[in-house]
Formats: sequence, structure tokens, C-alpha cells
Amino acid sequence: MSILKELELDIKKILKQAGYEVERLAMEESNRKDLGEYQLNDAMQLAKTYHDNPRNIAEKIKGELEKDSRFTNINIAGPGFINFSLSNEYIVEILNRMNQDIFNNIDKKAPKKIVIDYGGANVAKALHVGHLRSANIGEALKRLANLLGCKAIGDAHLGDFGRPLGLVIKEIKEEYPDLAYFDPNYEGDYSEIELPITNEDLERIYPLASNKSKEDEAYLEDARDITMKFQSKEKGYYELWKKIVDISKKDIKKIYDSLNTNFEIWNGESDEMEFFAELYKIYEEKGLITESEGAKVIDVSKEDDNAPMPPLMMVKTNGTMSYDSTDLAAILERKVNFNPDEIWYVVDGRQSLHFEQVFRAARKAKLVDDNVELIHIGFGTMNGKDGKPFKTRDGGVMSLENLIELVNIETYKRINNESISEEEKQEISKVVGMAALKYADLLPFRGTDYIFETEKFADLEGKTGPYLLYSTIRMKSLLKKANAKEKNTIIKLKGQVEKDIALTLLNLPTILNKSYETKSLNDIAEYLYKLTSLYNKFYQDNRVLAEEDNELKISWLALTELVYKVNTLLLDTLGIIVPDKM
Repeated sequence: MSILKELELDIKKILKQAGYEVERLAMEESNRKDLGEYQLNDAMQLAKTYHDNPRNIAEKIKGELEKDSRFTNINIAGPGFINFSLSNEYIVEILNRMNQDIFNNIDKKAPKKIVIDYGGANVAKALHVGHLRSANIGEALKRLANLLGCKAIGDAHLGDFGRPLGLVIKEIKEEYPDLAYFDPNYEGDYSEIELPITNEDLERIYPLASNKSKEDEAYLEDARDITMKFQSKEKGYYELWKKIVDISKKDIKKIYDSLNTNFEIWNGESDEMEFFAELYKIYEEKGLITESEGAKVIDVSKEDDNAPMPPLMMVKTNGTMSYDSTDLAAILERKVNFNPDEIWYVVDGRQSLHFEQVFRAARKAKLVDDNVELIHIGFGTMNGKDGKPFKTRDGGVMSLENLIELVNIETYKRINNESISEEEKQEISKVVGMAALKYADLLPFRGTDYIFETEKFADLEGKTGPYLLYSTIRMKSLLKKANAKEKNTIIKLKGQVEKDIALTLLNLPTILNKSYETKSLNDIAEYLYKLTSLYNKFYQDNRVLAEEDNELKISWLALTELVYKVNTLLLDTLGIIVPDKM
């Protein structure tokens, strides 16, 4: 239990000693720091229950608070708002508790099992900037859920079984018609065939095939037919499909590794195919499948809908699985393999209709128990300076790999440490560049669009990832220079900034809980900047290592250590790696 939660429970007991009981304490940070650091707003509500003047109730509560040495500057404002601050002695005590184990100041959630569907890369297509937010937000939410006591499982949920692969195979057939994969009479070992295709070829082939399919109906029809062939595991086409997936997946993993995004499950839509027959049977037996223009659909409309709700497509007119049905099959697969309490989908907010259809269809057939939550965590777009989705200079969709390289080049310019080698500088710029990219992406509320400016977010000053890294590394360097042989303990505080740091540290569980509830990382990102900026102000105002008062010096080092621990914990939660130097 967090220290703040313990404090609230103790104050509830103090209210009881004053003759009053509350179910939920109305304790908030004060907006008027001159009146106090915290404010109790319970007197007004208690006045209704106990039929007394709120000011009288506040006076009685104030009298009990004054008996406790942890509270100081206790006063009443307005009709009965009770303001108070925490004593320096108590602040010192709780800082030492935190420094002993920072998990003393984190509120754990009920231990839920959560499957988080994020990433959503399409096999054989280059990852583009649109995949960045899903990877960053999904990975950070997974780490946050685990930090708060849940068991979160990340699923890459690759798009590997749809028409894009049919288009790719169609174009390969056009370019290499003599490959044994296309010979229906081939009886040899497909694993011995050397496929003359690399991932770079695949990145060229898909856009080419996609453009051809828009201009040539026969070409598109062949691609549809090929899609049905590998989905039904027709030999040759299915074996070629497996080879393409293997080639592409290696490159996808490499890029996700560079983002420090780690999936526990690398399932794709193809893995859900194993559950499709069972899924179809469930809906068929319940009489939920109807035919519409040759396709098999499920009605997901409700009487109270304010707008038309399209039916969910279970099977396309050509007999292949739809995007909708693979997500339904994934729900069934996750129930069988993991039996989760919740499933989160970290996917572009523009997919909200799709998930509404899928969730309704899942509930209609009772694919999961009623108490299992299905949550779409939508997000906005990353835009360029023109306010439109980030593009290359020629107007094309920028690949994620190219965006990462752009940021790395910018951060490389900012590293001016002469003590590091050129090789180290190159490696450090990659880590710092990734911090710049990830922090900028997580700083706004996930639902909003934001403008990404490479020069701005790569800066060592301001609200940026490099600023946080530089400051955190400086804390580590200070502790290393101090070379303390024994664990530092906070003995006393000197100034207001130190107390402001302490109160900010005390507020950590509130920030973590809020981020978990909103499923957004912006509060953690803002908190990191606030805490780091407060520490930097303290650092600039005080010469820690040169301080002659030894008790104060030891206290300052302990405070530095605590801020460093919290920074590294939260940066790791955001998926940001801290280099040893920069």
C-alpha cells in the first residue's frame, strides 16, 4: 500500500475520533500552497449527514489533527475547507521508507490477467510511422499493468493471412513463374527451394502489386484466388506463404527490438485460422449467421442505436476469412489459451467501428464470460508540421525505419561529449534518438493527434526524452562521484525545493493509477518532467558534493538516489533505455 493511501486511512481514523465517519476521504492536493499542501473537503458532506454547520465540524476535525505531529499549518478556509501541510520530520521518514524500497509507494491492483493486442504489423509490408504509436503505447501499458501487479501478455497479432499476402504472391508469380511453388505436379521438398526474395524485395513488391490490382481487375481476381489457396493450405502456395512470413517476420522483429518493444506472443491472423471452424460452428448453432449478397454476416445492431450499425462480415463472398472474423477467432483463441480477465486492443482510433462490431458479436455468442472486459484503446495520429499524417518529402508514407534514422541523425548532432569514441557516439545517439521518439509519442494524451518536430524533440533542453536522459545520467554520475560506502539516509531537509520534490514523490501512486485508468501514458510523461525539473533546480541551487554540513550532504545524496530510482523505473515503464553516458 502506498504511503499516501496509508495517510488517508489514518486521517479517516482521526475523523472518527472527532466523531465522524466517511466512506471515502475527500483529500486533495491544495491549489493554495500558502494555505497548505493538502485540503480536506469532507466537512460540507458531513454537515448533511450530521445536520451541523460545516465550520463546526471542521473545527472539531482540526482539533484532532493538531494532536498528530505529522501535520502542521492546519487552518480552515471558507465554509469548512481544512488545509494542512506535512511536517519536515514526517517527510524525512517517508522519504527514507521510499528509498529503502520504492515499491513501498506503489498501490497494487487486483491481479488480473490481461492480453494486450498491439503492434499489428502487416507481413510483407514495411512498418510505417502509423505503427509507432501502437508499439509505444501498447508496450508501455503492458509494463505499467505488470508494475501494478497484473499479468499482462503482449500479442503482436501480425496481419499475415489476408489479401496483401495474396497480392505479394501474385507478383512473385509474375516475376518468377517457373518457381516450383507454382507447379501443381511438384513432389520435392519445398524447404530445399532457394527463394530469390529478400525483405527489401518484399518492400518493393507489395506497393507494386497493390497499384497493379487497382488498375487491373484480372490481376486483383488472381490475388484473391491465391489468398484462398494459401488460406486453405494448398501445397505450393501455402509453403511459399510460410517462407514469405518467415522472411518478413525477422525484419519486423528487428525494428520492434530497436523500439524496445517485446511481445510474449508472436501470433498472426493465420494462428486464428485453427479456431475458425469452431468459431463458425458456435455462431451457426446459435442461428446468428445470415447470408447477404453471397457473404456470411452477423447482425450486431441494437434497438437503441442512434446510427445504422453495419453487420459483421464472417466470411467474404469468395469464401475467405474477413478482418472481422480473424479478430473474433482471436478472442476465442485467447480464451482457450489464456482465459484472460481483460483484452486490450491498442489500435488507431479510426478503427472504433470495427471493434464495436467485434465486441458486440463476441457478446452475442458469449465467446467470453460477461465479466471479461474487451477494451479498444484508440489513439490519434502522428502528424508533420503541416498538421497532416507524417509523410516523406515526396508525399509518400514514411517507413518507421526511416523515421528512426532521421531522429538518430538529429540526436547525433547534439552529443558533444569529447570523452567518448566515435563508435560510442553512434550507439548512444541511437539510444537517445529512441528516447526522443518514444517520449514525444507518449507525452500527449493518446487520443489526440500531435505534431512531431524532429529538432524540437531531439533537444537536450525542454520537455524531451534527451533532457530526461541527460538529467538522469547526471544523477547517476553524482552518486558515483560521491563514492558512498554506506547507504545514504535522509536526515534533514533544508529548502522548499527539497520538500516540493518529496511531495511530488509522494504523489507517484496517484499518477500511476491515473495512467492505468485512462490507459494513457501522458500523466507519467508529465510527472517525469516535473520531478526531473524540480531536481535540476535543486541541483543548480546547491553544491551537493562540496556541502560542508555532512548531515545535509548525506541527505542530499539520498534524495538524489531516490529521484534517480524513480526516474529509471518510470523511464523503463515507458520503454525508454537509459545509456551509461551521453
